[in-house]
Amino acid sequence: MNITNLQAFRGLDPDLRAALLAQIRDLWTHTSTALEGNTLTLGETKFVIEEGLTVSGKPLKDHQEVMGHARAIELIYQGLGGTVTESHLFELHRAVQSEAVADIYKPYGVWKLEPNGTYAVTEEGRQTFIEYAAPEDVPALMTEWLAELNRLAGEQLSETEAVDAYARLHLGFVHVHPFWDGNGRMARLLSNIPVLRSGHLPVVIDVRDRKAYIDILAQYELASGQLTAETGVWPAEAQEAPFRAFCQHSYEATRHLVQQASEQQARRNRRHNGGDGE
Repeated sequence: MNITNLQAFRGLDPDLRAALLAQIRDLWTHTSTALEGNTLTLGETKFVIEEGLTVSGKPLKDHQEVMGHARAIELIYQGLGGTVTESHLFELHRAVQSEAVADIYKPYGVWKLEPNGTYAVTEEGRQTFIEYAAPEDVPALMTEWLAELNRLAGEQLSETEAVDAYARLHLGFVHVHPFWDGNGRMARLLSNIPVLRSGHLPVVIDVRDRKAYIDILAQYELASGQLTAETGVWPAEAQEAPFRAFCQHSYEATRHLVQQASEQQARRNRRHNGGDGE
């Protein structure tokens, strides 16, 4: 599947297609890494990806994260035509974790070996701990998750349906937390596969919405409880609505880029048609 054949690129001149594709790559990479604490700006992210150079005063790991994420996007694009497998996830994780130091207890390209979780504060202000799926439950849970990913990727979804599919897959992935690190970036990459397969450009989460993003995920995970092979990946489907609404709102950034490109093409067409009429 050629990424530039997506619906969003139709009617655009080749240079506008290339520019829109680069804009999406840079915004997707910048927002996803910035949500995890990367300090590179959008402009610096563009520079690092295009020039392969570092920005003075910025940590080396930030450059590695950005380059790794850009490579991971290419892997997503290359794999759009087929079934997503466990091996694809492991390959993508190795790309995302390009800055990782080898550690037997923190492997990359395989499922996690140790339990993991995160500290959170409830809506009532109570401190609590969210326990992610235990390592022994990850293979069964991720088999279920992959089946749902491939099912949704095989359907022709409207824009709204595609963003809802993204939200569902994202919630499931981060709640399992199958890797020792990189789960957020992986979720934001993989969950976009059905979006792209249906001809739409990806969902990106604005770093300015980071607190709302984290809070909604935490509320969902607390309501669902720890996942096991018995509970399955989505034991509380009724709790998905707030994150679906959040993702629909987040999609405005993508719509804006598509609109900009369409308006530029329309201006070109008017100039061309006007010239033909002289």
